[in-house]
Amino acid sequence: MTYQAADDRYEKMIYRRSGRSGLKLPAITLGLWYNFGGVDTLENGRNMIHRAFDLGITHFDLANNYGPPPGSAEETFGKILAQDLAPYRDELIISSKAGYLMWPGPYGEWGSRKYLVASLDQSLKRMGLDYVDIFYSHRFDPDTPLEETMGALDYIVRSGRALYVGISTYDPEQTRQAAAILRDLGTPCLIHQPRYNMFDRWIEDGLLDVLAEEGIGCIGFSPLCQGILTDKYLKTIPEDSRGGKYKDELHWGDEISQDRITRVAKLNEMAKARGQSMAQMAIAWVLRHPGMTSALIGASRVGHVEEAVAALDNLDFSAGELAAIEAILA
Repeated sequence: MTYQAADDRYEKMIYRRSGRSGLKLPAITLGLWYNFGGVDTLENGRNMIHRAFDLGITHFDLANNYGPPPGSAEETFGKILAQDLAPYRDELIISSKAGYLMWPGPYGEWGSRKYLVASLDQSLKRMGLDYVDIFYSHRFDPDTPLEETMGALDYIVRSGRALYVGISTYDPEQTRQAAAILRDLGTPCLIHQPRYNMFDRWIEDGLLDVLAEEGIGCIGFSPLCQGILTDKYLKTIPEDSRGGKYKDELHWGDEISQDRITRVAKLNEMAKARGQSMAQMAIAWVLRHPGMTSALIGASRVGHVEEAVAALDNLDFSAGELAAIEAILA
């Protein structure tokens, strides 16, 4: 059956301008880091992407190493794009990144011009695209001159491989330097993609200030702290959850500790009083900051996408609520 997008797909989604650019992004972005790889069920991924677009999510975030195996999330997205979303290409923001290991040898990771351009060419081939809308330097390379990495991003835009460029997980000073180089080259930095949630607030220590000064947007990934900031772990760890499948390899040192679960239980009571799920309040909390362009979610089923978008029904926090959250997190 041929997919036809919902006629009302733009009626409820909120769109926010990315920094001082002309580009608006949906307040909720769907990331394809997990659950869209070669080991996953294609039909489930297709259903999630269809539902996301029907709800006004126009931004789909990928990277060369997403899967598993690496590269397979882009292949999955390419199949769904070709079969279902090709008529809507001009309504989509498709992003990809390069920075982590993709192939053996000295040119398969980090931030050299050689790696970034070659990797993006591979990504475009996997997705069946002529260009991506946003291409990121996925991580700062301490051994490559920042001028080379940013110069490669500038070349990527000028060669027609991407419309905009961004950076991910750069610290405040690295961000300021990258922004200055790109500005001088004539290809401004559109957006920064850092990790941000109630348990990981490093961007509040300088980065958000730099982004505001430079006019750069911000899209926060892992707003639910890999599922910890939901109600799924309050009683036990479900085997089919990320904590159940990957408990020994959660990224960024995240642990489903008793201390965190105790805090989440208190936060969950606040969420109920707001008429939200814990996940919805966590997303709303990320989006409360005026510098936040979009919250980048992951999903393993259609219901997760629907729940995240419903968070937009209540983004306002009273001063008392924010103070109570701070007290719980202190």
